[in-house]
Amino acid sequence: MTSALLYDRLQFAFTATFHYLFPQLTMGLAFLLFYLRSRALVTDDEHYQQVSDFWTRIFALNFGFGVVTGIPLEFQFGTNWARFSNFAGGVIGQTLAMEGVFAFFLESSFLGILLFRKRFSRRMQWFAALILFVGSWLSGYFILATNAWMQHPVAYQVGDDGRVFVNSLTGLLTNPWLFWQFAHNMTAAVVTASCVIAAVGAYYLLSGLYLSHAKTFLRTGVVAGAIASALMIFPTGHGNAKQVFEHQPVKGAAFEGLFTTERGAGLYLVGQPNLETMTIDNPIEIPNALSFLVYKDLYAKVKGLDAFPRDEWPDNLPLLYYAYHIMAGLGTILAAILGLALFSLWHGRLFNMKWLLWLVMLSAPFPYIATSAGWMTAELGRQPWLVYGLLRTAHGTSPLVHSGNALFTLIGFLGLYLLLGLLFVFLLGKTIQHGPGSISSQAPYTA
Repeated sequence: MTSALLYDRLQFAFTATFHYLFPQLTMGLAFLLFYLRSRALVTDDEHYQQVSDFWTRIFALNFGFGVVTGIPLEFQFGTNWARFSNFAGGVIGQTLAMEGVFAFFLESSFLGILLFRKRFSRRMQWFAALILFVGSWLSGYFILATNAWMQHPVAYQVGDDGRVFVNSLTGLLTNPWLFWQFAHNMTAAVVTASCVIAAVGAYYLLSGLYLSHAKTFLRTGVVAGAIASALMIFPTGHGNAKQVFEHQPVKGAAFEGLFTTERGAGLYLVGQPNLETMTIDNPIEIPNALSFLVYKDLYAKVKGLDAFPRDEWPDNLPLLYYAYHIMAGLGTILAAILGLALFSLWHGRLFNMKWLLWLVMLSAPFPYIATSAGWMTAELGRQPWLVYGLLRTAHGTSPLVHSGNALFTLIGFLGLYLLLGLLFVFLLGKTIQHGPGSISSQAPYTA
């Protein structure tokens, strides 16, 4: 890998990962805000109005930082990935344009109504929350349609000049890859938002602040998070993994650490890939489990990496393997924590279980880490292809951008995003400190 290609990849990976910290919360919050605004409309209760207003402010803060950090990604298609844009612009330009015209403006316009909600009726606020939810998920759909095409190209034709163009917009937007990818991504977004809401509720309850709001936050976050985390594992996670083995079997073999083709392949829970011996060191394995999960047959043959030419293997096997196992491991831990919290809530004990409240609060970063690891799995596993089977990553860069240029902008983004991150944490802390309304109940928490 040349230095320029390395820096181009590092820059896009860093800016995309940093950017996605914000949309994953706004997409999940949009769904929960619609629920909270519905409760406010149905009950006509000022309490739910205050809860909705508080999370609308958090949504707006995330939305603003998401917009600021998302714009450089689109510019990088031209600055760092010019040959890719020239090759695939006739396809990806369609979905990216629709995201901006149809979804982004829809989302931002109706967010304004919620931010100035006192000028509008509760019914109008509910309608704005509905459109905000639709707009944010539609935005995610168009972006994921772009990525789905890069993972599994459909509905295109190659022109005389070698570039690709859409031959069916319907086919592009109903890419079979997109169904499980969208379902898995959106349930993960709901898990992120639910964990953040529950964590803020646990913080307030442990601090003895905003007690009635804290209990609503916990109830909403724990119930939604427990359901979404279960759906994230099955069926959406399972469906996503199955389509990888169907359409990108080399990626599946790589992230599972399956070096050789086997009948009755096992599932590695823990272990370290050894590229010299092509084995997993210190493995903890469930025998036959991978064959069963992929083919519903304990003795089915699963293709290992040895079934594919070496130049088609993902170029960073250890990082891909660890990213996948971090995603799966943290997802399982989150499901267990939220399931335990739901069980305690069901039996009326959650609000008095101090150790579980601490656990819920401290687990708030887990979905962010798991989601980032999941995207690393998707993108590292697609290598060495930029568009799977059509364009290799090394052939998609900008020929006139050299390693020094790419490193300079990468360092610039590192510094700039450090400042943006600190500013976001400061503003988020001030918003949480200000709270959802007047501090009506300041009784200290007692376990």
